[in-house]
Order: sequence, then C-alpha cells, then structure tokens
Amino acid sequence: MTKKKMTIIASKGTLDMAYPPLILATTAAAMDVDVTIFFTFYGLEILKKNNADKLKVSPLGNPAMPMPMPIPTLVSSLPGMEAMATAMMKSMCKKHGVASIGTLLDLAIESGVKLIACQMTMDLFGYKKEALVDGVEVGGAAAWLDIAADSQINLFI
Repeated sequence: MTKKKMTIIASKGTLDMAYPPLILATTAAAMDVDVTIFFTFYGLEILKKNNADKLKVSPLGNPAMPMPMPIPTLVSSLPGMEAMATAMMKSMCKKHGVASIGTLLDLAIESGVKLIACQMTMDLFGYKKEALVDGVEVGGAAAWLDIAADSQINLFI
C-alpha cells in the first residue's frame, strides 16, 4: 500500500490564514501522510525569515472575526485596529494553547513537510530565496501539479 499524500496551496499571508495550512500539514505529517505546501502570492509572507511571528490579522473585511463587540467597517479602518485585532488573536491562541506560526512552521520542517515557494510569485514580488526560511524549495506551478496529481487530498487555502 502506498503512503497517502496531501498538498495544500497557501495563498494568504495574514496571521489568521497562516494557521490552517500549517495545522493541517503538521497534523497530516503526524499521521504519516506525505505533505507538500505550495506557498504562492501573499502566502510567501509565512516563509520569510523572521516574519512568521510578525504576521497580522485585519478586522477590515473580515465579518466572521469574533470581537467583543461588532466593529463596523469604518471603525475597522481606524489606526490601531489591526494591531488590536492581531493582539487579540495572539492572546486567544496563547490562552488556548495554540502554537505560534513560527513554532508550527518549525514543526512542519522537522516533520518533513515539503515547502515550495512559488517561483513566479518570487519573481513578481522581487523575493530572493535567501530571504526565506531554510528548508524551502523554489518551484513553479508545475512542481505542485506534479505532486498534486498523485495526491489523495488537495486543498486550497
């Protein structure tokens, strides 16, 4: 029996959107699944050196975000609201024992999760491989498609 495979496309680089691909990947790796995450567009923010624990969450345009009180769009756009929302989310994660993005990224690497940074996006944004955490491969959409074609689970986040 062949080992199960899973791929994830991580396309967003905010704090709230960095959790799903890393939690799913590390959980699957712990269940002996071969996992590949393809980071494209703003998802590359997760892979930048010394950036994982600096990611922010924006309440603007995020109506599902639980807040102590409803925050209308106008209030969400005021200075300091992003910092407040980010602090609240980090506080909630810490209170409930949820690992930081940096810890999850380290765990993914230690667990053998294959991390691929999108070459086209790197070129588009002017990123260099040296700006990314160690252990990241660089490849194009074809690199992900080749792996995804043989995977039982393919997710887009």
